[in-house]
Amino acid sequence: MRAVFSAAALAATLLSPALWAQEHWPVPAWSVAPAAASPALEALNAYAFPTRDDATRQGVRSDALLVIKDGQIVYERYAGENTAQTPHLLWSVSKSVWATVLGVAYGEGLFQLDQPVAEHYPPLKQHPKVTYRNLLHWASGLAWAEDYEYAPLQSSVVAMLYTRGHTDMAAFTAAHSTGVAPGTRHAYSSGDSNLLGAALKGPLGERYAEYPWAALFTPLGISSARFEADGQGTYVASSYAYMTARDLARIGLLMQRDGRWQDQQLLPADWVRFNRTLFAHAEADQPGEALPGGQWWLNAELNGQKPWPDAPADAFAALGHWGQTLTVLPSQQLIVVRFADDRDHSYAHNTLLRLVQAAFVPGEE
Repeated sequence: MRAVFSAAALAATLLSPALWAQEHWPVPAWSVAPAAASPALEALNAYAFPTRDDATRQGVRSDALLVIKDGQIVYERYAGENTAQTPHLLWSVSKSVWATVLGVAYGEGLFQLDQPVAEHYPPLKQHPKVTYRNLLHWASGLAWAEDYEYAPLQSSVVAMLYTRGHTDMAAFTAAHSTGVAPGTRHAYSSGDSNLLGAALKGPLGERYAEYPWAALFTPLGISSARFEADGQGTYVASSYAYMTARDLARIGLLMQRDGRWQDQQLLPADWVRFNRTLFAHAEADQPGEALPGGQWWLNAELNGQKPWPDAPADAFAALGHWGQTLTVLPSQQLIVVRFADDRDHSYAHNTLLRLVQAAFVPGEE
């Protein structure tokens, strides 16, 4: 497995308070330095916000686009009824948000990556070899069908979220049979993410209900976050977090700066390194599909290709249904948040990232 940033470079940064003083932080609020009008900015606007088709729901349908450069807002635009104060459903971006919550718990020593999850979540005892690492890679090995509206009758995730599994999503997932050995194959599964949502209940106990806020949201200054829970009070880590674009960008900045928030190392460096390291058995299913890290998606090179060819190889993202994205480009000091209602395949993430870089990174025109 290959780390996507240098541990030595991280250590040098952490040991350089003079560099910290030059950084912009959204404390208490983001500073705004809007970019001047340019042909590149016009091209970005034209792609991200074409005439919106609300009748057929066809084409690129952005609800929000926010670009952070060097810790400052350089671009922000909303469409429809959305504003900077509107919490948006994140869909599967929630998985990466929960992974960030897990990172704080990992730093507290509440679990280890190679620890069997059944030690904290008894319903998983029929799968005693499944570890936190396996779930974080969506590699539990459980026989799971991640199909959505195109194949609802065969879909594990539709049953989990909306029908027979919705009152206890983790237990529903744990009851699935084994398909392959844990850790041997990546198979995207919202069930794996919801097992991670339930796993923290064991070590946290009564702290569980407030933990996302106490551990992550409040230290980052996030005030808009909402996380829905199922009938067992378990956070639906796969799908049901809400946040404004500006607040989601705070998580992006935390990850861009390797888990550091001002002078506090909120996430352990090895946790961030794990998040941004390619799963050892990753396979490129088709061009343009991001590659799995630890509940984040990577632009790592595999077989001579990158999922987003026009973005740097260190780019990584949280991705959600219908076009929700939080993308971090560390080498460009860029964070891109997009909320959307894309219903077809018109939108291309590589195109957006190319246009963002052309507009905000000198020499990328």
